[in-house]
Amino acid sequence: MSRLTFRTQLLSVGYMIDLRRLRVLRAVAHYGTVTAAARALHFTPSAASQQIRQLGRELGVDLLEPHGRRVRLTPAARTLLAHADAIEARWEQAEIELRAQGDEPAGPLRVCGFPVAVSTLLAPLAAALRTSRPRLTVRIVETELRDSFDLLFEREADLAIVEAASDTPPPNDARFDQRPLLDDPFDLVVPDDHPLARLRQVDLADAAGEGWIVPLPGSTCHAHTLTACGAAGFTPAIAHHALAWDAIATLVAHRLGVALVPRLAHLPPHLPVVRVSCAGNPTRRLLTCTRRGGHEHPAVAAALEELRRIAPTVV
Repeated sequence: MSRLTFRTQLLSVGYMIDLRRLRVLRAVAHYGTVTAAARALHFTPSAASQQIRQLGRELGVDLLEPHGRRVRLTPAARTLLAHADAIEARWEQAEIELRAQGDEPAGPLRVCGFPVAVSTLLAPLAAALRTSRPRLTVRIVETELRDSFDLLFEREADLAIVEAASDTPPPNDARFDQRPLLDDPFDLVVPDDHPLARLRQVDLADAAGEGWIVPLPGSTCHAHTLTACGAAGFTPAIAHHALAWDAIATLVAHRLGVALVPRLAHLPPHLPVVRVSCAGNPTRRLLTCTRRGGHEHPAVAAALEELRRIAPTVV
């Protein structure tokens, strides 16, 4: 029996529902539009829409409704999604139980995360597991934050390190299991001859008159900078935007401004800059994320155990 046939027969309750169609419905909800879901599933938009309409006919309800020039999911579709997410989580658990042999974790383990997470957490994780779990083959993929959730959803990754942010799935999202890993403090980075460089701790209000070098708009650290400065009572005067932390530190070294930089971010040691801790302790929270139920997979559980050992050593 194929995996797809087995999954389809699990849902035989009055109807024989084709779970491929349910997968299309979940993808539309995840990606936001039929077009984006179709692209991820390698369908045409019309084929994806047809799959959902056929699912609706099987259930006797409408799952799509007109919305301007597009379509959107109906309330009935939203109700079905709650069950679809629960089915996916149960299937995840079924796979774990079917594969459990009582042996050491073995096979591929696909992990992903944003650049700082790769260099400070996932690289040490892979090295440690190579020694302690030699039957595991760890594959690391560097991704942007949103892409990590997409890879998990598409079952292209087993474990991700993500950052808690306002535009990512909430902790109670039924598709994912997000758990705190560590808090990464932000430091104020200034030129080494700056008056604030001599302080053990700085109140960000003391840097209110400085030009600021800030991550690109739309990034989580851009939002963190604005939030931290706002909490200190001012709006930063943004002089420059940059993407990479070493680029930001280089701009600071050339006395073009100051910046908030997470402590996990590696800065080139030759640059004449100083990190100063901040009063109020602005931080970002890093999380581990799996598909719902996926943290019980033996390989993932081994990786999570190792990450919990590594995390306190890197901040």
